Amino acid sequence: MTATPFLIPARLALTPTTALAGLLDGAWWPRSRDLAAELPPLAEALEHRFGRITRITGNPTCWPLVPHKVAVQGHTVHVGWFTEQDADKMILLSYAVGRCDLLVIPPETEPDAAARLMSAAALPGNVRAVGALMTDEAEIGLRIRNADRSEDAREAEGRTAATPPQHPVVGARMIELPWYLRR
Repeated sequence: MTATPFLIPARLALTPTTALAGLLDGAWWPRSRDLAAELPPLAEALEHRFGRITRITGNPTCWPLVPHKVAVQGHTVHVGWFTEQDADKMILLSYAVGRCDLLVIPPETEPDAAARLMSAAALPGNVRAVGALMTDEAEIGLRIRNADRSEDAREAEGRTAATPPQHPVVGARMIELPWYLRR
């Protein structure tokens, strides 16, 4: 059986290969909640780095259909469902490399939020768990929406846009010059 190319590639961000180990290997943003349709492009995208994906584990609460096997590029991927696993995480296993842990971004997520989540999850040395990443993004999204509403209200009242406050340089400190270099 020959491998057929998929028309729509997986939306995936992987941590660069580095010595900094983190909790996640990246993030995946599926286009739907149909695992049978979404898994083949994901497995194809991961094959060059992790080898042939043979098994995955996930939480069934986010997937309306919970298949136990999915056909991928002429082989079968076995699916294990565990309610104890984080709902926004998927673990993919291969014989070649071992394991790949991915943050699964809900398909209905806005593109800007998904981009922030993908960047955060693929950051080398990331030690933030899936739940923390999702909670942080929810808070960031809320702040952005509130700022947009405030800006809209300001414009509706005919006022000009507020200028953002100046931020001091974070982490900077004053170092006293030696006496012989002072003027």
